[in-house]
Amino acid sequence: MNAEHNGGFGWGLGSGQLDLFPDAVVLVGPDGIVRAVNRLAARLVHSSPDALIGQPAATALPLREPGGSDWWSCSAGFDLDPTLLARIPERRLQLHPPTGAPRTVTVTGQRVAAADGTLEGLSVGIRRADRRLSLERRRSDLISTASHELRAPLTSVRGFTKTLLARWDRFDDATRKQMLATIDEDADRVTRLLTELLDVSRIEAGRLPLRRRIATLPDIVQPVARRFELEHRDRKLVLDVPDDLPDLVVDPGRIDQVLVNLIDNAVKHGQGDVRLTARDEGEVVRCTVADDGGAIPSGQLEQLFGKYYRPRNARGSGSGLGLYICRGIITAHGGEILARSSPSDGTEFIFTLPSARHHLAPPAEPPGAADPSSTA
Repeated sequence: MNAEHNGGFGWGLGSGQLDLFPDAVVLVGPDGIVRAVNRLAARLVHSSPDALIGQPAATALPLREPGGSDWWSCSAGFDLDPTLLARIPERRLQLHPPTGAPRTVTVTGQRVAAADGTLEGLSVGIRRADRRLSLERRRSDLISTASHELRAPLTSVRGFTKTLLARWDRFDDATRKQMLATIDEDADRVTRLLTELLDVSRIEAGRLPLRRRIATLPDIVQPVARRFELEHRDRKLVLDVPDDLPDLVVDPGRIDQVLVNLIDNAVKHGQGDVRLTARDEGEVVRCTVADDGGAIPSGQLEQLFGKYYRPRNARGSGSGLGLYICRGIITAHGGEILARSSPSDGTEFIFTLPSARHHLAPPAEPPGAADPSSTA
C-alpha cells in the first residue's frame, strides 16, 4: 500500500500497515469517501487499492442489507456520536462487486473520534463468510439427519415399550421376545447413528482419537468374517488375506469399523460374493473390498465419500455417513481410500495402511555422514 493510501487520515497508520491485517480493511472519512483500503478489500471487488481511493464507499464496496438497502447509508451511522456509539456491530451482508456474483460477508467496524469528539471516520473490517455459511449448513445437515434418522427407531422403541407395559399379560412369550428383539435392534440403530455423528464431528475438527498399537491384518479380519457369517447367511465373504503380511501400527477398532462399513456397503448395494483381499506393497498394505454389482458412474465415485450422500437407487436405510467416516479414519492413519467401478468387475473400494516397517524404520542417515568406524 502506498503512503498516499492513508490520505492524511491522521490515524497513525504508516505505509503498508493495512496490508498487515488478516482481513479486508477500509477506512472511510466522515464524508463517506474511501481514504484508505488494503489489498484484501480491493480484491473482494476485483479492483486495486489505488482505484478505490477517493470513491464513495457505497460505490467502491457496495454492501447491501438482507432487504437490499445500502448498508453505508442506512447502518454505518456517519451522523452518530463516535464517543457514545463507537462500535459498529457485526452484520452479515451481501457484497455486490461490479463483476461476478454477489458474495456473503460479515462486516464490523469502529467509529473513530477526532480530538474534539467529532467523527473522524470509520474503520471497517470485512470478512468472507463462505466458511461460516458452510459450517452452518453442515450443522443444519447434522441436525436434520439426526432428527430424521432417530425419529423412526425411537418411535418404534417407544411404541413397543408402551405396548408391553400396558398389555404384558396379553402376549405369549414368543411375541414378547420378538417385540423385545425389535426394541433391541432399534436401540442399536440409534447407538450406531449417534456414534457416526460423533465421529463426523471429530473428523471435521481433526480430532479423531486413534489408539494405535502393533497389529496384524488377519487378526483384525477374522472377527469381521465371523460376524459376516452370522449376519449374512445368504451371502459369501471370500478372504484373500495372507498370513505373512507385515505388521501394522493402527487402531484395530477403527480398522474393524472401516471393514464393516465397506463390507456392509457391498452387501447392500452389490451382488454376488464379497471379496476382501490384501497385498504387501512395501511401505503400505493395500486392501480391497469388492462385489459383483453393477457399475457406478465415474462421476459419482468421489461423491460416495461425501457426507449424507446416498445414490438415488440405493437399497435399504442409512445415514450416508459410513464412507465419509471410512475416509476420515484411513486418512487419520496416513493412508488413502478410493473407489473404482466397471460393469465387468463390479465396484471396488481400495484403501492403504502404512506398514509397521514404515512407522518404525530408523531415520535415514544424512548424505555425507561420516563412517563411524573411520578416524579423522
